[in-house]
Amino acid sequence: MGKATGFMEYERQDKQAEEPGKRILHFREFHTPLTREEQERQGARCMSCGVPFCQSGQMLMGMASGCPLHNLVPEWNDLIYHGNWEEAYLRLKKTNNFPEFTSRVCPALCEAACTCGLNGDAVSTKANEYGIIENAYAMGYAKARPVKVRTGKRAAVIGSGPSGLAAADMLNRRGHSVTVFEREDKPGGLLRYGIPNMKLEKQIIDRKIAVMEEEGIVFVTGCNVGKDKKASELLGEFDRVLLCCGASSPRDIKVPGREAGGIYFAVDFLKSTTKALWANDMQLKEGAYISAKGKRVMVIGGGDTGNDCVGTAVRHGARSVLQVEMMPKAPDERSETNPWPEWPKICKTDYGQQEAAAVFGKDPRVYQTTVKEFKKDKAGNVNKAVLVKLESRKDEKTGRMLMAEVSGSEYTVEVDLVLIAAGFLGSEEYVTKAFGVHVDGRTNVATPPEAYSTNVERVFTAGDMHRGQSLVVWAIREGREAAREVDASLMGYTNMNIQ
Repeated sequence: MGKATGFMEYERQDKQAEEPGKRILHFREFHTPLTREEQERQGARCMSCGVPFCQSGQMLMGMASGCPLHNLVPEWNDLIYHGNWEEAYLRLKKTNNFPEFTSRVCPALCEAACTCGLNGDAVSTKANEYGIIENAYAMGYAKARPVKVRTGKRAAVIGSGPSGLAAADMLNRRGHSVTVFEREDKPGGLLRYGIPNMKLEKQIIDRKIAVMEEEGIVFVTGCNVGKDKKASELLGEFDRVLLCCGASSPRDIKVPGREAGGIYFAVDFLKSTTKALWANDMQLKEGAYISAKGKRVMVIGGGDTGNDCVGTAVRHGARSVLQVEMMPKAPDERSETNPWPEWPKICKTDYGQQEAAAVFGKDPRVYQTTVKEFKKDKAGNVNKAVLVKLESRKDEKTGRMLMAEVSGSEYTVEVDLVLIAAGFLGSEEYVTKAFGVHVDGRTNVATPPEAYSTNVERVFTAGDMHRGQSLVVWAIREGREAAREVDASLMGYTNMNIQ
């Protein structure tokens, strides 16, 4: 373990965030990392528990407790406490292909399951992970290590999000020749265009992609498989095909007036900002993106994507921001029915909401509310939204609790820009039809339980396309597990170690 009394001697420290009033003036990452000495003290707080829930990744009450990748958290915390940063990097990389991504965008399931958090503050594991990987790049530990022996087998990975990149990395390490196809202009999938720059700067993705290319992985961008390239062509060129196209179908809302101008899906709004920034040296050029400047913005959806829309709209210079959530506000502290080490079902005020509160004087969220109708001006653009309050009621037919409208609770708000961040439905039909793979009732690609092979011979799947919209860390796990299954099908056995 780190230090026997470390958790009693040292208080938790984490990366410090820049003040909201300052960080909304730019689109760069806004946390200041801990110093090397501070990071080593945080490693000393880890108790190396007899039962380290932080790395368990088990499901409790339908939610993950601890890291789905089974990161060897106590081991690398101990190593940085002793100053052995290179070995800490090697232990971290044993289970996680992309700590440069997870240390920035993961909600830190490991910390929520930390034993120190049962009666105090959790170990700052996410900050430690960040320190390990950034030190590794600075010191040259994270440099490319091309494989020396090739198997002669060829694998195509469709999609370069976290699951596709993880699978490609594992298959390439095994010695297979891997080509990754991406329909966008640059690799990264949701990491590049679904996550704003202030959470994950895009040169971080480019840095890792350059390492992967040096190790032998080929990236083909601007190629939309299923449209630009036929499935039959890929199956003729490659021994195996792995579909990692994400959950790319945004969930819409069907209410009167939905066709009005000024209503966009969140992913299109966020993508337009990222592309405009990187096309103009990190400066937004008017007319090159979907702008919230001077507008009354309404965000529909309370998840991470909704929060990202709030933070982005504030940076644009929105006149006002309203975030609509269907569900009731979660409690501020754990309830007795939500004990540790379950994931804490508590109210989270994220960076976007903090920034909106700093600018407009209040939290932008309204709970138990939904949109009933959009109204248009003479030009056909949205100018008002009719909202209605919701309450929890039992459905008499099914017995399930549902959110139902409260009669007479309608009210109208003025809006100029509406962003729909209501989640994603699953895989896109043109891809699944092109390969002839079966989908389940949620439009996710169907596979046998605990497996990644589809009904089509030599075609596999992983990530959000397989499990539905989820976290980056789950996508990486799926990519690793799918790679192991693909390797076994190619070689007749596998020695790929994914844990």
